[in-house]
Amino acid sequence: MKVAVFSTKPYDQEYFERYASSEDLHFTYFDSPLNKDTANLSAGFEAICVFVNDTVDKETIDLLAGHGVGLIALRCAGYNNVDLDAAKEKNIKLVRVPAYSPEAVAEHAVALILTLNRKTHKAYNRVREGNFSLNKLLGFNLHGKTVGVIGTGKIGATFCGIMKGFGCNVIAYDLYPSEELKCQGVEYRPLEDVFKEADIISLHCPLNPDTKHIINKSSLEMMKDGIMIINTSRGALINTPDIIDGLANKKVGFLGIDVYEQEENLFFKDLSEMIIEDDLILRLSSYPNVLITSHQAYFTREAMEEITLTTMKNIKEFCSGSTLTNEVI
Repeated sequence: MKVAVFSTKPYDQEYFERYASSEDLHFTYFDSPLNKDTANLSAGFEAICVFVNDTVDKETIDLLAGHGVGLIALRCAGYNNVDLDAAKEKNIKLVRVPAYSPEAVAEHAVALILTLNRKTHKAYNRVREGNFSLNKLLGFNLHGKTVGVIGTGKIGATFCGIMKGFGCNVIAYDLYPSEELKCQGVEYRPLEDVFKEADIISLHCPLNPDTKHIINKSSLEMMKDGIMIINTSRGALINTPDIIDGLANKKVGFLGIDVYEQEENLFFKDLSEMIIEDDLILRLSSYPNVLITSHQAYFTREAMEEITLTTMKNIKEFCSGSTLTNEVI
């Protein structure tokens, strides 16, 4: 089977070539993202493989169907960038990687917390310049703090376990509470209570109409002054103008994000020699209490291996006419 891989980076190609050598799968790599303007590249391919910032809307899907594409293989867990109704209408199957390494994302969320709190990134730069002063590097103990977790799927559950290990009081909100987490001492609370009581809030929920902009002016007003907010899930969970206002009026004391609502125009690219025209990301990055990473939370050797192997398994199941284990219905 011929597969077109969009939004390819060198590390994507490295892993696919590492595991595809003995498979009856033939990958062609495009560094271009998939959208209505690049969908013509899918001509002659039976399947395509896309990532988080590819635009798989109705117009794009119509073009894919016209080229004979029968499978869209997401090499990620989320599928909010795909028009599910359009894919179903065109009888194009959709598969994903539901879980690759929950530890990778959960550990990155903790890294954002620790870096923002203890300011290790600033200390590193100071010492390299011969500045050994501790001024402005004061942090706080995580032990005993209340951490609010919104979404306790595999990643959120892993994050809860790590924070319990730090001695934190973990409260959580999820439509489907986990009995296992309850046994570990995680207390499920109404969403408003999580907003009101947490010292740190970490987002681990999917993006859907109910969760879009779950962090907004109203929810921020419920939170403690100086709240730390961490987002390693999807950018649109946070209303960016509202969080900027929260930073400006000191309601938000710390913000760590690995995702951003308009990241498709920025992330995974080297823009160091270009003028960035996104005023919101520039305003965010100007705050000393904001830490931004470019969607790297998933990026570990273990996660890349699992993503690659699961994606190939998904495509092989489609080739053989088998039940699609990871089909998005």
